[in-house]
Amino acid sequence: MPGDLRKVSLLAVIFLVLLRISIGWHLMYEGLWKLGTQRTSTPWTAEGYLKNSTGPLRPSFRAMTGDPDDLKWLDYDFMSQKWQAWRQRFVTQYQLNDEQKETFRVLTEGPDSFEVDLKQLPPGLDLAKVSGVNKEAIRFDAESSQLIVDGKKHLLPSEQDRLATAVKNIAEAKPEAKKVCDQFLAALARVYKQSSRLSYNEKLEALLKQDPDRMGVIIQVKGATMPTEAAAKTETAEEDREEGQIALVVQVGEVQIYKNLLERFQANYGKARTKFEWDHVERQWKELQDKRRDVVGPVQALEKEMQTRAEELLTAKQLAIGPLPPEPSPMQQINWRTMWGLTIIGLLLILGLFTRLSAVGGAVLLFMFYMAMPPWPGVQEIPSIEHNVIVNKVFVEMVALLAIAALPSGKWFGADSIISGLFGRLFKRSRD
Repeated sequence: MPGDLRKVSLLAVIFLVLLRISIGWHLMYEGLWKLGTQRTSTPWTAEGYLKNSTGPLRPSFRAMTGDPDDLKWLDYDFMSQKWQAWRQRFVTQYQLNDEQKETFRVLTEGPDSFEVDLKQLPPGLDLAKVSGVNKEAIRFDAESSQLIVDGKKHLLPSEQDRLATAVKNIAEAKPEAKKVCDQFLAALARVYKQSSRLSYNEKLEALLKQDPDRMGVIIQVKGATMPTEAAAKTETAEEDREEGQIALVVQVGEVQIYKNLLERFQANYGKARTKFEWDHVERQWKELQDKRRDVVGPVQALEKEMQTRAEELLTAKQLAIGPLPPEPSPMQQINWRTMWGLTIIGLLLILGLFTRLSAVGGAVLLFMFYMAMPPWPGVQEIPSIEHNVIVNKVFVEMVALLAIAALPSGKWFGADSIISGLFGRLFKRSRD
């Protein structure tokens, strides 16, 4: 037996080796489980853990995610470029055929036009001259006998109503044309229904640029003013130009409200010291997260829906290729380093190979986990069934790894004993 057993009892050696293997198994299993989820529709990510980090290093850990407050989800230009890159990777990975590519294009970008069969227009009807109807939005092609709506402009509900009213007036004035008018109204209803279906790009634009409730709106009211008290009650701001003539009303949208709540939370978080202040900050955090889900959730759901619809286009052979890997990003690099770090360090501890080095590496990894949410007095308390002050399970496991690093447990039982013996014999021969 090695000479160090004279200082450590056999029972202590057994339990220290068992401790090393147990921690190794825990780390390796965690790493393997996280790696396994990467082949599912809900891959593991450290993003949520980092975004919810606390303590003095909170800004650094949150910054690792690249978008700690999900503000990029609310940026139309960023999301549009992100979706375009995803579509290119999707087409490349699954090698879509021409038919799939066209279906995919229509799904995401929309068709060039919407058409329904129509033999003729009602007598005297000029689509371009109907008041309130965009002449570029709808037209009749006599050669192909089709009523056509532009795929990018669509047909507005008000335009459909005006066209329907104009045709009904023709039917009343010319009873002999009633059948033709009815055919037109039926065709108009069908093409309007088709054109009301937005592509995913258009839905994204509607969410992030056109929805006044979400993005806010500026209204100029001529000949009237809005009292400041009324503006305050309706979360609006006002700037008068030429008193009594023009009122500029700014309606605050849900996105701006979220940004305001975020700014308020960050200011109060930096000042919180007492338990009362932390409880107040915690309530603001919950309010902020509720608002974040309200404004970001629909965009995330829309992206998920688009990706699911795209996967439905694939054949069984294409699906067998596996899920589309996430686009490389700093967050993705952190995820892979964490997963492989846990797996490799855990395996080395189980094998007793490079034990001291792997134990130190595991302790460093656990120290990072600990510092992301330190249970320190004066720091925001993390909701948990446990109650910890300074010491938690991560801290205990980290200290245990440092203890293992200070002992030659790999030589007691592990691959280190083989390596040590091999190098010992080689060293002895070279010296002889």
